[in-house]
Amino acid sequence: MINLLKLKNKSFIPVSEPLLSKKDIYHINKAVKSGWISSSGEYLNNFEKNFSQYLGVKYSTAVSNGTAALEIALKSIGIKKNDEVIIPNFTIISNALAVIKLGAKPIFVDCKLYDWNMDFDLIKKKYTKKTKAIIATHIYNFPCDIVKIKKFCLEKKIFLIEDAAETFGLDVNKKKCGSFGDISTFSFYANKQITTGEGGMICTNNKKIIQKCQDLKNLCFGKFDRFNHNDIGWNYRFTNVQAAIGYSQLQRIDEIVKKKQTIGTIYYDNLKENKNIFIPPPQNNKGKKNIYWVVAILIKEKKFTAKKIADILKKLNIETRPFFYPMHRQDIFKKLNYNFEKQSHPNSDFISKYGLYLPSSLKIKKKEILNICNILNEVLK
Repeated sequence: MINLLKLKNKSFIPVSEPLLSKKDIYHINKAVKSGWISSSGEYLNNFEKNFSQYLGVKYSTAVSNGTAALEIALKSIGIKKNDEVIIPNFTIISNALAVIKLGAKPIFVDCKLYDWNMDFDLIKKKYTKKTKAIIATHIYNFPCDIVKIKKFCLEKKIFLIEDAAETFGLDVNKKKCGSFGDISTFSFYANKQITTGEGGMICTNNKKIIQKCQDLKNLCFGKFDRFNHNDIGWNYRFTNVQAAIGYSQLQRIDEIVKKKQTIGTIYYDNLKENKNIFIPPPQNNKGKKNIYWVVAILIKEKKFTAKKIADILKKLNIETRPFFYPMHRQDIFKKLNYNFEKQSHPNSDFISKYGLYLPSSLKIKKKEILNICNILNEVLK
């Protein structure tokens, strides 16, 4: 075994790092100079309009973050106490929190072992008469079975909320991810395809739903007596300065997606022969493309957990992130006596223990990727 310290990077490689172009900075300065720095302004209007056009939907409204988008989305369609909402067990906790905050019950569905999206066969089994909606979240690389899920929701006459935060820019059957749901949500956090630092978007083709969302994100001010509020809303507004960044980055979204896919393909080409590593290919057997929002790997050599590999890479100046922690094992839900831990979700348990994702920001250099692959191939040979 070679001395891994010889492969140590001279400079630290972050797992993700936002890239702001000269045009982004130009639009930020323009927004600031205009004086419209709060929740109104030309950039905000144009960003929402352009986002709708890109996605192929009628309406979009920007909010403070992706979690806020989910909370507003659920309330806008009338989810209430004791309703059931089917969500992935392997996902960011925002999906579950949005359900629980409304007093509804999240119904967890396990993922597929090498796809990491919800298993559609299990979705059908978890449906009951109390089911009011499904949150279909696209996870990491490939889109979930969104066409099947949409058809199922139509048959059962329940709402489809499509969380497309991780697959913005990806197509399914020539339609954009995020254009399938009755309502769809996005995040513009620093590690997303386009970023505004923090931020999110809600999209729909339903005029009543978008009007409700616009009220909910803005404290539900009264239409006639402004400070006589008509519902419990939130201050989840988005600023014109953030919109200036989003407006600028949206203009090069196709270029960004292509770059992410190039980065992922380099990793894939250099790790695919390693029998102790699973890395998703650029295209799966169903013809769906991989967006490589993150370059995620699953360790098949059981003597190495993801944490052990992460610790080795950290010593070599390489940052990683663990996979999501399963919803049914979250400490907060144990404290709230939900007893989710009694449920069985073996695939989520396995991949959360053996999965991690690697540096893949738009700033990463090819030689850095090759060095990371060399290290992994040496450790996991």
